[in-house]
Amino acid sequence: QFYHDVSDKLVMPLVRLCLNPELAHNLAIEAVRSGWGPRQRRVGNGEEWRVKMESAPFGTNKQLVFPNPVGLAAGFDKDGVAIKGMMELGFGFVEIGSVTPLPQPGNPKPRMFRLTEDRAVINRYGFNSTGVDAVGQNLRDFVADKDDVLVERSNTSGGKSSSSFSDIWKSTADGEDVQGKVMHVVRAFFAYFSAYIPTRKQPVPAFGMLGVNLGKNKTSADEIADYSLGIRRLGPYADYLVVNISSPNTPGLRGLQRREPLRRLLDAAVAERNALPPSKSAIPLLVKIAPDVTDQELEDIAAVVKEAGIDGVIISNTSTYRPDTLVSLNRKEAGGLSGAPIRQMSTECIRKFYALTDGSIPIIGVGGVGSGHDAYEKLKAGASLVEIYSMMVYEGPGVVSRIRGELAGLMVQNGQRSVEDVVGLDHEDIYWRKREERMKEELSMETLFVEE
Repeated sequence: QFYHDVSDKLVMPLVRLCLNPELAHNLAIEAVRSGWGPRQRRVGNGEEWRVKMESAPFGTNKQLVFPNPVGLAAGFDKDGVAIKGMMELGFGFVEIGSVTPLPQPGNPKPRMFRLTEDRAVINRYGFNSTGVDAVGQNLRDFVADKDDVLVERSNTSGGKSSSSFSDIWKSTADGEDVQGKVMHVVRAFFAYFSAYIPTRKQPVPAFGMLGVNLGKNKTSADEIADYSLGIRRLGPYADYLVVNISSPNTPGLRGLQRREPLRRLLDAAVAERNALPPSKSAIPLLVKIAPDVTDQELEDIAAVVKEAGIDGVIISNTSTYRPDTLVSLNRKEAGGLSGAPIRQMSTECIRKFYALTDGSIPIIGVGGVGSGHDAYEKLKAGASLVEIYSMMVYEGPGVVSRIRGELAGLMVQNGQRSVEDVVGLDHEDIYWRKREERMKEELSMETLFVEE
């Protein structure tokens, strides 16, 4: 609780006061990448001991077990530079990206805005990405690191530098903006002072799952080729893949949510996934959709997803809608709105999609999750997992363990022993039918075990 109080009431308000949103974001990524982030215990705290937080929603891939249902949404670690550190914060899974085939800078700055009074964020990044080559190398490094049993913080990467910070500043590229120069100095700072962190070894929290979110280049005229390349190049390192067709900041992208363009794209994506090496040819392939689709568009998406054999859907991306309740001066900025104002919109979209698919398509719920209650509501609506992003802007890394603890407390309070017992509770007929099917499957497995 002390950590939460310091983070929520002191550190994060100071960060919001002193740093612009994008610089604060980049500093957070650099801190976690450099090993300066807090580390969650291997086993959760409080009520997490009393319930099963693990989740395995993808029926075709039962060995894909998420340690807990709270993940980091795409957009935070776009290039996969801090995956390990993010998982050590306590996330059950981390989704990186969106990753585009070729490097692209994204939209002009400023392109991220806090709506502090509304607990929201507006961004118009525009798929800024270092591209599949650079991200592929980051993923190879991460996968190699997963085999480590112990983490060691040592001074092998740190040490006193003979260069002053003014020398480092002058050494940066002439064309680099002030924010780029600041980040260059910050990296030097972390490397320099890592030498003074006491060496320690401790068990690594069980690694979570890795999702890779794929996008298209802004100037590309062939979206199928773009997404196919991403699947082919990055699929071998991922636990699941996401086709992102719902960012409002790439011109024409949301047009891919229409029935026929979506069918063509998803058929090609599934074929590309199936052509991956045998160990990866069955990894779940998901599609990420917007929260402000019409009921007819949602019906079309549900039909195409089922026909194409897509394994799951992420609901939802940011919204172009601006509720009348927004009070921040930044509410008129262009871009996608995320955070508390779209919480209910996202949850309702989840509820509708779950009903349309009869609960047959796993859902990852995103949008305004800032508490265990928010996560619980999305699970009840039909999500099997949830992701957070915007609340990290306001509460810092402590929000992860808090959401997990509150969610576990609600499960204990309501007599639920596992995450699976919560999913779809708002849909009584579907819920009890699926529960009966699970019980029959468990009984069948027990009978088989006894016979053997």
